Amino acid sequence: MARILATGIATLDIINEVASYPEEDAEVRALSQRIRRGGNASNTLCVLSQLGHQSYLAATLINEADGQVIEADLNRYHINTQFCPRLNEGKMPTSYITLNRQTGSRTIVHHRDCPELSFAAFQHIDLSQIDWLHFEARNISELQKILKYCRQKAPNVPISLEIEKPREDIESLFDWADWLFFSSQYAEARGFQSAEDMLASLPVTYQATLTWGAEGAYGWHNGKVMYIPATKIDHVVDTLGAGDTFNAGMIHSLVAENSLQDSLQFASELAARKCQQYGFENLV
Repeated sequence: MARILATGIATLDIINEVASYPEEDAEVRALSQRIRRGGNASNTLCVLSQLGHQSYLAATLINEADGQVIEADLNRYHINTQFCPRLNEGKMPTSYITLNRQTGSRTIVHHRDCPELSFAAFQHIDLSQIDWLHFEARNISELQKILKYCRQKAPNVPISLEIEKPREDIESLFDWADWLFFSSQYAEARGFQSAEDMLASLPVTYQATLTWGAEGAYGWHNGKVMYIPATKIDHVVDTLGAGDTFNAGMIHSLVAENSLQDSLQFASELAARKCQQYGFENLV
């Protein structure tokens, strides 16, 4: 199996499950509350670790109580944190999540007092031991330097880039990646009404995926759009982390040199399984 490094953030997720999403200024009782580790990069690694890969995280960690909870959970999933810079001041990012039991949707309020991973910190990582590099498209100016550095130091290591939401100058990162993992949130924010239109706007040389909720998943390769319908689900339980799970499925399948269509199918089925359970425990 592969040695995979993911760069992004790790968070503490406080999840309140409610019967239905509350109206503004309403007071409702939570049906349950769960506190767990989150963050796109760490979620993706959590799934990849269960799929048998050696998972490494590069994210800023802070030496405080929430940081200890997060790191303990990373250790439980055998995610290596040796490349994580640790600070003595600040607060780990926290996401306050309202989970609608009726639909499985999640609404997130995010707070952070934690600096992003810097290019200077990333330079200390020995890339010779890494087989795949995965990045959250955030902290754009620093990530530009990191991606350029990766191409210089490890030109043969595949790079995947997750584009979840629009950010200023985010498109400047695209040319550095071998694979672009887009979300429907990004596509719709850019004014696209369909996945086909979004993908067809990309250069022919790009390789990309685009998830479109209950409709399914799309791929872009050699100037052609591929489509995999969503796996049928009887009841959605928890969509939190479904996109991260899909990305993990894609990386796992692409590392095995499977076709884009087979990879889309595997990733879609894995994400559907995630939507039918809480959290990532025993997902694989």
